[in-house]
Amino acid sequence: MPPHCDALDGSVVKAAVRALEKEDVDLILPYVKADGEDEVRTAFARAVSARRSAPGAREVADRYLFETVVRIHRAGEGAPYTGLKPAGLDVGPVIPAAERAIETGSPDELLALLQDALHDEVKHRLDEVMMLRENADGPVPKARAYVEAMLGLQVWSHRLYRAIRASAHG
Repeated sequence: MPPHCDALDGSVVKAAVRALEKEDVDLILPYVKADGEDEVRTAFARAVSARRSAPGAREVADRYLFETVVRIHRAGEGAPYTGLKPAGLDVGPVIPAAERAIETGSPDELLALLQDALHDEVKHRLDEVMMLRENADGPVPKARAYVEAMLGLQVWSHRLYRAIRASAHG
């Protein structure tokens, strides 16, 4: 599951809640690209106005703002908007560890999680290559399985390295 920027307990909606509480649109604008700023400002003004006009309109106004901001945020990432997700979804272990790293300023838990996962995956893939290696010069079907595993490890490693060096939303 991807980062939960489109969830009701994600960072984008949390920022929108803070913005509404303080009636300060600038608290949500960092979550959208500059070309989406005008639409967010308009949605924010409408939501604040609706919240003031009738207590019953508050929930609808908030939802309208959350959907607008998340949609524009996702567009800025080059990702489709598929609606708001409920709070409490299982986003796996990495997002919560990254959030705790940001909260505490310590990378230790996140590094340990990523290092363990990387170690396990490299070992598993290399073990498979080594197991098939004895057939590298053997009958074609067995040699082909070795080559597929060997090249698979190399290509996977290269893609992983590129992903590590890529921009966050690249």
